[in-house]
Amino acid sequence: MHISFRLTSRLLAGTALAIASFCAIAAQDVIRIGELNSYKAQPAFLGPYKNGMELALEQINAAGGVNGRKLELVIRDDNANPGDAVRAAQELLAREKVDVLTGTFLSHVGLAVADFAKHKKRFFLASEPLTDKIVWADGNRYTYRLRASTYMQVAMLIPEAVKMHKKRWAIVYPNYEYGQSAATTFKTLLKQAQPDVEFVAEQASPLGKIDAGNVVQALADAKPDALFNVLFATDLTKFVRAGSQRNFFEGLSAVSLLTGEPEYLDTLGNETPEGWVVTGYPWYAIDTPEHKAFLEAYRARFNDYPRLGTVVGYNAIKSLAAGIAKAGSTDTDALIEAFKGLEVDTPFGRIMYRGIDHQSTMGAYVGSLAIKDGHGVMTDFRYVDGASVQPDDAQVRAWRPDSAN
Repeated sequence: MHISFRLTSRLLAGTALAIASFCAIAAQDVIRIGELNSYKAQPAFLGPYKNGMELALEQINAAGGVNGRKLELVIRDDNANPGDAVRAAQELLAREKVDVLTGTFLSHVGLAVADFAKHKKRFFLASEPLTDKIVWADGNRYTYRLRASTYMQVAMLIPEAVKMHKKRWAIVYPNYEYGQSAATTFKTLLKQAQPDVEFVAEQASPLGKIDAGNVVQALADAKPDALFNVLFATDLTKFVRAGSQRNFFEGLSAVSLLTGEPEYLDTLGNETPEGWVVTGYPWYAIDTPEHKAFLEAYRARFNDYPRLGTVVGYNAIKSLAAGIAKAGSTDTDALIEAFKGLEVDTPFGRIMYRGIDHQSTMGAYVGSLAIKDGHGVMTDFRYVDGASVQPDDAQVRAWRPDSAN
């Protein structure tokens, strides 16, 4: 009986060891990407974003993966809260054993995860948060950022604002890091380009909780000639509706961040404020080979049209795949070096990640809003390469303490 027991124990131990070895080998064949985002809080952007990630993942894996290894996504919701985001990132690393981190939408959440990555010494590709701090004042060697920053997109709009020849400007923005950063940058850059400009009204609204009627009234009381808008999602819809009802926009020139993105134009519909100059994504009219191929693949896979979030999600996975392939591994230090000067082919053309501040050159489209068949569209648009609106190396060194890394 003792011999039988010992034999059984050895067999069980051997089986357990075999299973563990098999799991270890299987894990080595998969690259696990830990992604966290505000899916419940920002579904209009992040539902299509997730689809974009999945499309890129499927294409890469169908082509053999990266360095012979398949990619796998492990996704968590950060509840649009910095504390929850950090806890989710910790879980992804400790429990899920992911190789890299990516994601985040809201700027203050992105900054929290970037700081977490710095302390944990793990690679983080911030896909969407726009705050300038993530690559400049609070930048760190472990964090890269994909999407065109607040500074870059504001800089795209400044020439259009100057062409309007307006002196009295009003500003409205969501009162958190992204909105505050955009407002400050706009005032700085417009003042440099047009020294006689005046900022006669400024309204900062709680994110997702705008009192649209009172905001419009406060802006109207200042009698501005032009408006700079930074609101998005439901805040934007409420603001536009209240402004239209009060005839606030009549004769008022406007430039606006993000408003040309289909995530927000789809909701505005026939209430779209015609004539606003915006950054956005006119997917229906981009006539380039790389975008046509992307659009065709996305429609075939999801029977839908892409949003800007789709492109960001797609580009994030493509960037990680390119970086891991160049590094030859998922080692953090190797990835940091691989991303310096990394070039990635995207639906917007080839982009590059700068070594000095870890910002990509992904650009955006700038055009005017119009209504066509009851839908908001961008007209007279052009693509602005992100490289053309980035600060020079000397300015980056002044803003970013570790820019030499």
